[in-house]
Amino acid sequence: MGRGLRRQAPALMVACVALVAALNGTVYAEKSAKRISGKAIKMKSLPGNRLAVGSVPGNRLKPGTIPADRLVPGAISGAKVEVSTLGQVPSAIHADSANSARDAQTALYAVSALDAGKINGRIAGCHHRTRFFAGACWQEEKSAAPLSAPTAAISCANQGGELPDALSLAAFSQQPGIELAAGDEWSGDIPVFSGLDTYAVVTVATDGKLNFVTSTSTKKFRCVIPLVS
Repeated sequence: MGRGLRRQAPALMVACVALVAALNGTVYAEKSAKRISGKAIKMKSLPGNRLAVGSVPGNRLKPGTIPADRLVPGAISGAKVEVSTLGQVPSAIHADSANSARDAQTALYAVSALDAGKINGRIAGCHHRTRFFAGACWQEEKSAAPLSAPTAAISCANQGGELPDALSLAAFSQQPGIELAAGDEWSGDIPVFSGLDTYAVVTVATDGKLNFVTSTSTKKFRCVIPLVS
């Protein structure tokens, strides 16, 4: 019996060594499997559907690697979008056009009427070189040439206005920047009527004093234009 064991001892020893080596190899392989890092994986060798959600941080992705149609709606907020890369949306283009049209219309009215509004489709405001005073628009400058009273009245009528009454013209002469013509200006008042087409018309001097002369005399004048025209 003892002689038989001695004969089998070398073989048994070899078998034990082989078993231990095999067991150690399995443990080493298990430990090595746990140590595999991303560097050991070849590019595109691992499909995206095998990755756990959140396993790859965003800062490890190259720009343009994920197409827009693969993003979940709402995944990217407005704060993360570079504004300069966006074009103008159609509604903004229409808004610019609307603003331009409104500005142009405002400028058009500003040329023809200062601080203009509309009443029943008519412009309400004072035209260029007129000043709002006593509920109407008064011309700031006197006429270029002196005319007779009837002709001056016709000139104002052609401009859509009339000669001012004497007391209002006297009050207007005291406004800042207003200076009546030397030699008086016509008003629309007729104090004396002595015969067929023979009458006197009140005039107003530069100091606001009133006088009257015959209608055939020639004087400079200014017109009063209604606020609504």
